Amino acid sequence: MSVARQVVVEADGGSRGNPGPAGYGAVVIDPATGEPLAEAAEYIGVATNNVAEYRGLIAGLTAAKALFPDAGDALRVHVRMDSKLVVEQMSGRWKIKHPDMKPLAARAAAILPPSSVTYEWIPRAQNKHADRLANEAMDAGRDGRTWEASASTAALDTPSARTASAPPPVQGPPGDQAAGAARARAALAAARGAAAPEGLFPMPGAQEPEPPVEAAPVTGAAAPAAEPSAAPGAGPSAAPAPEPSEAPVAPAPDSSAAPVASAPEPAATPQTGWGSAPDLGAPATLVLLRHGETALTPQKRFSGSGGTDPELSATGRDQAERAAAHFAALGTVQEIVSSPLRRCRETAAAVAARLGLDVHVDEGLRETDFGAWEGLTFGEVRERHGDDLTAWLASPDAAPTGGGESFAEVAGRVAAARDRIVARYAGRTVLLVTHVTPIKTLVRLALGAPPEALFRMELSAASISAVAYYGDGNASVRLLNDTSHLR
Repeated sequence: MSVARQVVVEADGGSRGNPGPAGYGAVVIDPATGEPLAEAAEYIGVATNNVAEYRGLIAGLTAAKALFPDAGDALRVHVRMDSKLVVEQMSGRWKIKHPDMKPLAARAAAILPPSSVTYEWIPRAQNKHADRLANEAMDAGRDGRTWEASASTAALDTPSARTASAPPPVQGPPGDQAAGAARARAALAAARGAAAPEGLFPMPGAQEPEPPVEAAPVTGAAAPAAEPSAAPGAGPSAAPAPEPSEAPVAPAPDSSAAPVASAPEPAATPQTGWGSAPDLGAPATLVLLRHGETALTPQKRFSGSGGTDPELSATGRDQAERAAAHFAALGTVQEIVSSPLRRCRETAAAVAARLGLDVHVDEGLRETDFGAWEGLTFGEVRERHGDDLTAWLASPDAAPTGGGESFAEVAGRVAAARDRIVARYAGRTVLLVTHVTPIKTLVRLALGAPPEALFRMELSAASISAVAYYGDGNASVRLLNDTSHLR
């Protein structure tokens, strides 16, 4: 007759770049004493947060099973993770749509009978042991080392938080912890087809650890990294901040003319340089998707938030579907926030349908109100409102004719939206579906660039850019105007 056993598994995974250098950590805990029975950690090369989280779960369940090989169906495992996605999917409450997640979830579900495992979401602060293991593994991979259980300090975390909502204590002694930990390591190695030292068990095809670098990470959050200067069509003669393919191309202000007037800047993120700040953990990564084309886009007309609110054209809908397929393949997006305008909501809905996510709307992400210029070409505006156009191009405080918004006003509300979103989704990857001016403004503020930088960026319809925001207020521009998913 099998002896009833009950353990807690805490697991975590992380990716420094999402996707980027990734690792996981897992610990098996005796619920009666709060003592760790076995630990596992691994650097897994370049992967997403979600992949790393699932890998941590698999390692934890494998270690728990190895601790009590004779328990059979009498083994009860209570999994505690701060990944809402993994907990909800493994509990059966959320569908698993992403093709990369399905085999990982199936692998986790096959380790123990489903009736033997329960899942609980916990805040990150209550998952410190597994989080430290994952970071130790990533640090080891960064330095070209192998994570060693004997050198781990993750167990210094106090057990009080982890026992607060754990299952009822198991009656009797926890068993031979040292022997159980050895069995767990052996089982994890066997599960990967070969022996591995001290808890690092590379999967077939895993990338070799990267050499240590001092520079801030530059891996793209939503697409393969690209140098911003190589963005298609970028250059000094790029379009101005109004939608460049929905409004006529305006020449960049003459560098010999008077400088653009300064305006009070909305809380631009501090710039401290590479390697000058400590590792503050996973940043909030804002993936910036410009909406697909509308009927006004190829006509190069001003199309802001004060006009007709056009829908996507057939081309725009195709672009939205291509973007959706791109993000579904990457598996990095965890939240979606959209401008309230129709073209953005339609683009966001296409992505959300593929990812199984809800769309949240933030008014601060809407396009500039171009006032009386809405629906006009650049040439038509120059003919009818030449003086106002000249003033608008020269100063961020000048507004379009008829009560439109100045660039300074737009920057203020976009910065406020940025701060709300970064605070709400700290450490997560958020897709923002918005417009040319908000995207350019976010990039400009992240770079600490002057207002005239708006005229020196180009953003194609359905293009992708990305900015990461760290806990100390620093920002890193990771991508600009990527359209590779549309080809």
